[in-house]
Amino acid sequence: MSDIKKVVLAYSGGLDTSVIAKWLQQTYGCEVVTFTADIGQGEEVEPARAKAEAMGIKEIYIEDLREEFVRDYVFPMFRANTIYEGEYLLGTSIARPLIAKRLVEIAEATGADAVSHGATGKGNDQVRFELGAYALTPGIKVIAPWREWDLNSRERLMAFAEEHDIPVDFKKAGKKSPYSMDANLLHISYEGGILEDPWAEAEEDMWRWTVSPEAAPNEAEYIDLTYVQGDIVAINGQSMSPAEVLAELNRLGGKHGVGRLDIVENRYVGMKSRGCYETPGGTIMLRAHRAIESITLDRESAHLKDSLMPKYAELIYNGYWWSPERLAMQKLIDATQECVNGDVRVKLYKGNVIVVGRRSGDSLFDASIATFDDDAGAYDQKDAEGFIKLNALRLRIAARAGRKMK
Repeated sequence: MSDIKKVVLAYSGGLDTSVIAKWLQQTYGCEVVTFTADIGQGEEVEPARAKAEAMGIKEIYIEDLREEFVRDYVFPMFRANTIYEGEYLLGTSIARPLIAKRLVEIAEATGADAVSHGATGKGNDQVRFELGAYALTPGIKVIAPWREWDLNSRERLMAFAEEHDIPVDFKKAGKKSPYSMDANLLHISYEGGILEDPWAEAEEDMWRWTVSPEAAPNEAEYIDLTYVQGDIVAINGQSMSPAEVLAELNRLGGKHGVGRLDIVENRYVGMKSRGCYETPGGTIMLRAHRAIESITLDRESAHLKDSLMPKYAELIYNGYWWSPERLAMQKLIDATQECVNGDVRVKLYKGNVIVVGRRSGDSLFDASIATFDDDAGAYDQKDAEGFIKLNALRLRIAARAGRKMK
């Protein structure tokens, strides 16, 4: 890649990406453009500007993408009730396509030849960043320093930073963090350290967003969520933007110990990885969305969505957000949400999200049919006899033919 003249780097301002910025300048003799995204990680992003300037970087992009992140990525994903391997709410996975999109857009705007990221060669993020970049800009070049350099330990990174006067908070960086963490408005993740032993319980002081269920309030809290076409638009009657909705649900869920998760997942690159996650707002959203769908979606539409969801989740986890199959599935999912309107009431109590009510002007629930009281002829129970016999026909034929069903 000797023809690389300018690179756009996904830059957090931390040790790894600060070293990468200098390494790119030295290794490729190229100009570096930094891009720092605020997607709700809860830390100041503006200091990244001063660090980039100290390394002689002239073009610096710092962008608040919180609303776009929730509106165009998180909300569409939750319309599908998406979970990976039965548990993971895909907090890290869903942020990567947005970052990849802005990387290649900035590359085009600045005339850059390549993009670069700080993902390691062992993880999923390298796949997600690069699949997204190639899908949106087929001819883009990607530089992944962790697959090229020999700075494969924290000590070597620190030595490189000190040798090249890279502006790192050494007092803070000198103390090795026990975990590898990633945060955005949907979740915060923890890997490494004690968590590499799947038998070891996570330390209580690791968790940052949620109190433990034991320490949560002894009194339950009720909240009402208003849905329009599958998305929450108000909490307790107060209209909110997508990012405001998620931030408020994070606050409420965290207060009541909602959203902690400890799993061993299968990475796309082939290994198993143990991770802990805090997704308080997302946990509430998933439970409530299923509740509003339960009264507004036709049975077969709901079951079709459920059958597609594992594949949809797998596509997001593996980095195929921009693939034609994910886009096609999204159109089907969104088409089912036209009538997913109304309100859901949930009770938050010591780590639990309990649905206690749902209502909708588009409800398919008919109390006159479902009632155990006299339905005044709305449903003829005698009709069930023929229905059962027709559905039993294949079972009876098999039994008569001597097929054992044990």
